[in-house]
Amino acid sequence: MQTSKQLFTHISSEGLLTLSLEELQVPAPKPHEVVVRIEASPINPSDMWPMFGPADLAQASLNDAGDTLTAPLYKGMVSRVKPRLDQKLPIGNEGAGTVVAAGDSPQAQALLGKTVGVLTGACYAQYSCVPIQACIVHHEGTTAQQAASSFVNPLTALSMVETMRLEGHSALVHTAAASSLGIMLNKICIAEGIDLVNIVRKQEQVDLLKSLGAKYVLNSSSETFKKDLYVAIEETGATLAFDAIGGGELVSDILSAMEMVGSKDAKGFNTYGSPENKQVYIYGSLDFAPTVLNRAYGMTWNIGGWLLMRFLGKLDVKDVLKLHKRVADEINTTFRLEFSNELSLEEALQLPNIAAYVAKKTGDKYFINPQK
Repeated sequence: MQTSKQLFTHISSEGLLTLSLEELQVPAPKPHEVVVRIEASPINPSDMWPMFGPADLAQASLNDAGDTLTAPLYKGMVSRVKPRLDQKLPIGNEGAGTVVAAGDSPQAQALLGKTVGVLTGACYAQYSCVPIQACIVHHEGTTAQQAASSFVNPLTALSMVETMRLEGHSALVHTAAASSLGIMLNKICIAEGIDLVNIVRKQEQVDLLKSLGAKYVLNSSSETFKKDLYVAIEETGATLAFDAIGGGELVSDILSAMEMVGSKDAKGFNTYGSPENKQVYIYGSLDFAPTVLNRAYGMTWNIGGWLLMRFLGKLDVKDVLKLHKRVADEINTTFRLEFSNELSLEEALQLPNIAAYVAKKTGDKYFINPQK
């Protein structure tokens, strides 16, 4: 039976994080399962909380064998991860590789030798046994590295646009917009003629998105940001935003600008604000500080959480498969992702590498190659 090296994370009830590289046996695939030889798995922001939780990585240490990292949690943070305490959990949301074994169903057998993207939550491993429903089959010639980010970023970008349409909005606002996801969302919106207001925090990020053809790119650190935001929302009519940051006042600033635009022609009493619904979905937590709401936007507004898998769960299977096909068809264009660094499983545990990839710098994208 095939063995596989795999990364696991564990947080003890005493407040100690342990990341360990272990070897285990790969199970034989059931009729509708395949075994994928994982050759590339990105380190996405969404992987970092499962990996490290609220650990103080400045106090992390790696053992002499290089296969076990430990770090204490920040004081008072154990309660935030109570559901996962004292459990050894796999990590790595998505990845890609070659199907090397398959169950005896015709559908599974048809995938033998194919390059597939997979979504398992356990991709930081040399081999992964997954149901065929967790695979996106790629075209011949697509490499594992090209297919590594088939799910999280591409499907999130596509689903943001689908959410816009299903909820009756006509334009979007997106924060932390110079991310890999943000670049994909820009490509989709440009191709489909959808107005997109991008919010970033550095001039070089403005320049990057402008060079890709983005029309509305706002720098939140600019002294004129709130004025620029009002103008962009007035021109686009955007009443829907997706926020990757979470903490601070940016969500409130977006809602305020939407309200100002919606109420600019109001006459007489306007006690309850503009009648159009203003919606912000928080889908990330780049800032763990509280979300501050300075309520100056009437009474017709909503803030909520948004999660890709729960959104996809609301769609018909045929609609999800259409999105999968589009990802495979456009993996080298719309959904092309350039990686800057390749790590082995062992290298992913080394402290200098961790410090680099947890920084989440624009244009600095890491992936793990478990076969390295």
